[in-house]
Amino acid sequence: MSSPTHPIVPLDDDALDPNPFAQFAAWLDGARSAGVHEPEAMTLATVRREGPPSARMVLLRGWGPDGFVFFSNYESRKAVELDTNPAAALVLHWAPIGRQVRIEGTAGRITEAASDAYFETRHRGSQIAAWASAQSRPIADRATLEREVAEIAARFGDGHIPRPPNWGGYRLDPVAFEFWQHADNRLHDRFQYTKAAGAWRIQRLAP
Repeated sequence: MSSPTHPIVPLDDDALDPNPFAQFAAWLDGARSAGVHEPEAMTLATVRREGPPSARMVLLRGWGPDGFVFFSNYESRKAVELDTNPAAALVLHWAPIGRQVRIEGTAGRITEAASDAYFETRHRGSQIAAWASAQSRPIADRATLEREVAEIAARFGDGHIPRPPNWGGYRLDPVAFEFWQHADNRLHDRFQYTKAAGAWRIQRLAP
């Protein structure tokens, strides 16, 4: 990985918040303040009940003590995998500040009302795309997709665009976090939070 472009203070136990959600908030705010491009971009890894894992980039669209929210077509590969095996992992990597966060847990669909509310905030072009794209499935060519976009745009005209029934959100409920910070000579600082009996335990990991 590339070297950080911002100064880094060594990370020690006493600098960590005992609550991993508060620690995440502090690091996400730090990434935003440092001007990291799309600090909410994250890798989502899923796996079939039987078969190989897969990973892709998605955007974090909400988070709190109940988990981390992202959105998808419910017929996409990631959605099909999550619906059959809810185990999943997230990685957010902020290269300029030399930090990354790994999050492991289980993911499930959020309520239809919550998906509706988020869909209303999307740019109109993105709303049309959600209707037009049969995400993850083969299509003949780019022209096919563009025709579908044009047909959807004509169907709704200037009117309200509702959320497609096959599109919505997932929330990953964490059972483990890892906060990783760059250090020279690859002696990186790594701290793992694991949940047991309703409490979070913090351990330093070897780099």
